[in-house]
Amino acid sequence: MAEEVVLLDFWPSPFGMRSRIALAEKGIKYEYKEEDLRNKSALLLQMNPVHKKIPVLIHNGKPVCESLIQVQYIDEVWHDKAPLLPSDPYQKATARFWADYVDKKMYDLGSRVWKTKGEEQATAKKEFIESLKLIEKELGDKPYFGGESLGYVDIAFIPFYSWFYAYEKCGNFSIEAECPKLIAWAKRCMQKESVAKSLPDQQKVYDFILQMKKHFGIE
Repeated sequence: MAEEVVLLDFWPSPFGMRSRIALAEKGIKYEYKEEDLRNKSALLLQMNPVHKKIPVLIHNGKPVCESLIQVQYIDEVWHDKAPLLPSDPYQKATARFWADYVDKKMYDLGSRVWKTKGEEQATAKKEFIESLKLIEKELGDKPYFGGESLGYVDIAFIPFYSWFYAYEKCGNFSIEAECPKLIAWAKRCMQKESVAKSLPDQQKVYDFILQMKKHFGIE
């Protein structure tokens, strides 16, 4: 039976980027459907009636929601190529922990950096950098979080690299100055076609955030 794979997504979404990278790593052909989040499609509402959010991975008519669950699903279904999660139970648990940490911290802290100013922004920047430094410590001197090849934690985290420039511009700071090993890792990831083709240009994301700031009335 022919595999039918559809991804409902929104181009600047770091969550959708995870599924794009995972599918690219596995060499899976799929149909990409861009969603207008202010006018959600009937298909999106039908396939994700609980959260009504992107991304939604539709495999042979069945929806899989939430980006980290999608990456795990992709790894399990297409398990014969480019394993993303380690086979060892402890290593797998550790990978899931750090992906969960990224999920709980990056988007919210990054949003606070570009949505606030003054003391509130200074606090957000401090917390954001502290989180990045913790993640950098976990990376250590390894090429990728799981060792020698791109894996689950890398896929969970690298999409936010496309937002780093916007965070830096809005917050007037340098991530590379604070976390040089993390930026070296990000550049290493970007050398992979699966990542480079799945992430939008940083300037394009910054322009999108400027539009969002205008929309929310944030100067």
